[in-house]
Amino acid sequence: MALQNRDLATASTTPAACKGAEQSMGKRLQQELMTLMVSGDKGISAFPVSDNLFKWFGTIHGAAGTVCEDLRYKLSLELLSAYPYNAPTDKRSALYDVRTILLSIQSLLGEPNIDSTLNTHAAELWTNSTVFKKYLLETYMKQVTSQEP
Repeated sequence: MALQNRDLATASTTPAACKGAEQSMGKRLQQELMTLMVSGDKGISAFPVSDNLFKWFGTIHGAAGTVCEDLRYKLSLELLSAYPYNAPTDKRSALYDVRTILLSIQSLLGEPNIDSTLNTHAAELWTNSTVFKKYLLETYMKQVTSQEP
């Protein structure tokens, strides 16, 4: 049975097929960039790094009225394996676009699923917004200062 989702780097297809898939995905990412730029969504942005449409830099601002308000998160997005490459070009589609991913992350920052978390300490603190905000700011500041040159 053929694999439904293959990465360009590991796909056993001809170079011409890979190039066609890459061009198709490039078109899609250009459209996503334009959609993101004109969407007017508050607190999210993303742009390709240099001329590489497959590597983007994004930012998410914590939504107003949440414990993440006034915080800004930087993301590095690798956008390569979003399509099933063995499907015909006109049948390829990604489940999510860049805009949807950024909005989902922004939403989760303000309303995390504390029943399914990797950070159990943060989940325990979530019920007390003052204590959680203090913990969040301490963790955020550690991360920001460790990234500064």
